[in-house]
Amino acid sequence: MATIIDFSDEPKYTIKAVCTQTGIRAVTLRAWERRYEVLNPYRSENHYRLYSERDIAVLRWIKNRVDGGLSISSAVSELKSMNRSGLWPESIPSAPSALPTSPTIPPDQYAGKLLQALLRHNESLAGDLLREANSLFDLATICTAIITPALVEIGEAWYRGEVRVTTEHFASSFIRGKLLSLLQTYPTRRSSPYIMLGAGPTEQHEIGSLMMAVLLRSNGFRVEYLGPDIPLEDLADYASYEHPDMIILTASLEPAAMELAHFKEKLSRLRSVPVFAYAGRVFDQKPDLRKKIPGLYLGKHMDEAVSTIRSFMNKGKSVSN
Repeated sequence: MATIIDFSDEPKYTIKAVCTQTGIRAVTLRAWERRYEVLNPYRSENHYRLYSERDIAVLRWIKNRVDGGLSISSAVSELKSMNRSGLWPESIPSAPSALPTSPTIPPDQYAGKLLQALLRHNESLAGDLLREANSLFDLATICTAIITPALVEIGEAWYRGEVRVTTEHFASSFIRGKLLSLLQTYPTRRSSPYIMLGAGPTEQHEIGSLMMAVLLRSNGFRVEYLGPDIPLEDLADYASYEHPDMIILTASLEPAAMELAHFKEKLSRLRSVPVFAYAGRVFDQKPDLRKKIPGLYLGKHMDEAVSTIRSFMNKGKSVSN
């Protein structure tokens, strides 16, 4: 992972943009600068504060330490102590804001640029593109309109024999790593609705379920991401003593989808019965398949799924099929 010193120190972001990217309120940022000399932003000719990517990385690191229970003064002292020794901490992956600035480039162009970077195995450029997109688009757009189209195109190119399997694996591994890092930037709220989420038995494609985990956690849910190819007996046993409010499983192919046919029945035997929900490309493409899988179908779009889950949790209804 990059360290903070690796980021550009060119001043170009307004305080509004910095607050949007870091989640720190302007009044808090000004107080940190005044009392603890966290940063010394550049002043433009019109006296506006301008911040660099490195400044934003510093603020994300400090905020992460404060969110973890450290006082602001201790966090700043820790950073300054490292700097005096010539050291910089690793950067904290950025969490896209729900209030992005107005983009000048549409997301499909970012998808095309990301595709080309991944095809060339250019990890540095792909990372830069995602960081830039983070400052311009909301999280759902980044997942569905930038990352997903790029990965789909690579998968189809591999199927046609136009790219090597190593390229497809590189792209998937790179995106998976970014999403896992992003997932960990969001706090786990013990008092929030508890959701277990992963890919069903035999299902190895986990990017979709991982994206949903990130989106749900960014929306305040307590999400435990379980990965691909989850054995249902083991999951039901785990749920029997962890008591999740909901379990979500994804499937992209019909054999994996059919593995879910009797899972709701397994869950019904538990003392505390969680809601069973499912999603995935195969359910979108084959609507009749939904009739064979008892549970809550979350829809074709991730933002629709988040809305459905939030509404369902608020109403406290049970699923009937």
